[in-house]
Amino acid sequence: MKIAIFGNRNHKIDQIKRVFDILISHNTEIAVQEKFYNHISSLGLRYNITEIIKDRNFNADLALSIGGDGTFLRTAAAIEKKDIPIFGINAGRLGFLADVNEQDVDEALDDILIGKFRIENRSMLQLSTEDRAFSGYNYALNEIAILKQDSSSMITVHAMIDKKYLNSYEADGLIIATPTGSTAYSLSVGGPIVTPTASNFIISPVAPHSLTTRPLVINDSGIITLDVESRNKNFLISLDGRSNIFSVGTQLTIKKADFSLKVVKRIGHTFFNTLRDKLMWGVDTRNQ
Repeated sequence: MKIAIFGNRNHKIDQIKRVFDILISHNTEIAVQEKFYNHISSLGLRYNITEIIKDRNFNADLALSIGGDGTFLRTAAAIEKKDIPIFGINAGRLGFLADVNEQDVDEALDDILIGKFRIENRSMLQLSTEDRAFSGYNYALNEIAILKQDSSSMITVHAMIDKKYLNSYEADGLIIATPTGSTAYSLSVGGPIVTPTASNFIISPVAPHSLTTRPLVINDSGIITLDVESRNKNFLISLDGRSNIFSVGTQLTIKKADFSLKVVKRIGHTFFNTLRDKLMWGVDTRNQ
């Protein structure tokens, strides 16, 4: 098995060594993303690396993301449309995508490397414009967010679904989230939690002018069209944190991508386990 490893620079050296030692014990071919390779080299760690990944021209049987959800999202962007499953080890804080905790790393990796895992297919969002105004990878696993730029006044986002008028959102922004992204930015602005394999998208306003403007769950077969008004004549659009500035008058079309992302999950571990663990459901903090 060939494993492509992605990470950031915030890992403890002991944790990195544990991961590599387990992979090597299973005679795994190891490819490492260049920035992470430079980081582990600066720590004095030397391993037999099959390949240093310098761009998106690579292949592997599985990608390993070591970090938080941000690292997982960057790994997903690097994989693009390649049919490579991603397994996330949490070295960050909360972690809904990278949901394997440090104490479970050894057992989890052993299971993965003997094929004891399942695959969840996660929906992706695709952004398009008439003039291909967005530069870079135009897909998102978590959300596409339309936001006011800097400290300017609120924007107005005119939204249509399948060419039928939905609403004109006067707000600081509007988030279109996948079920995977329901526990990310959308959740922080009051959006609902949706099971990650559901066939839905979530439209959540950011600080809406009207308190009656609430998050909305729609079928993921719908095509969302957005037109933005802003006194600033510009607005910000963010795909999983990758941002561009757009000019007013640029029409945005958002729909379900024609491919999905494969996420590796341990046998017997469910999304509901993650919710209880990360959100501390059922925990009486008075006993802490």
